[in-house]
Amino acid sequence: MSSSNSDRHRDTAAVAIGLPPPARATSSAASVPHTALLVIDVQESFRHRPYWSEADVPSFLGNLQALIDGAKARRIPIVQVFHVEDSGPFSLTSNHVVPLAGLSLRSPEAVFFNSSHSALIGSGLDVWLGRRGIHRVIVSGIRTEQCCETTTRHASDAGYRVDYVTDATLTFAMIDRHGETWSPKIIKARTELVLEGRFARIVSVEQALAGG
Repeated sequence: MSSSNSDRHRDTAAVAIGLPPPARATSSAASVPHTALLVIDVQESFRHRPYWSEADVPSFLGNLQALIDGAKARRIPIVQVFHVEDSGPFSLTSNHVVPLAGLSLRSPEAVFFNSSHSALIGSGLDVWLGRRGIHRVIVSGIRTEQCCETTTRHASDAGYRVDYVTDATLTFAMIDRHGETWSPKIIKARTELVLEGRFARIVSVEQALAGG
């Protein structure tokens, strides 16, 4: 998610659209009850930010696709979240608020547009999960340390069990106030450090799909 935000953005309710009934499983894999997969901000908007890098995109997309395909096979509902802003590449009028090229995600159970760092704020997602008896969420998306981490912390404090799939998240190099560059690898390690055992399980794609 873009780091620019405002109080007005936080107060803007996201819109849930297209809630088709869950598709029938196409494999014999057992279902994983009371669980939902959150695919957060995996959108073309990021390609139009100056920090965008293709370096980690192929591995990210491969891992995320495996997670999505596995969730569908196990009848785990998939929720797609898009970040929106009033202007720039995250605005609806930019035509960039669409799934990142290379990702195949057809007919998610719900789609939300959100303007906060946490996917649970002002979006109706928390209500949607509660009505379906979901108490465990799998977190994936962009960016590792921003919307994915913030959603994880919020979900944990709200009482959800959270599995954080670092390999199915993407981030980009950052420069801190001291002028030091933090690589995506270091940022991911830092996120795992502060989340694991306090806010989430840090898991692989396979572990997330296995439940637990």
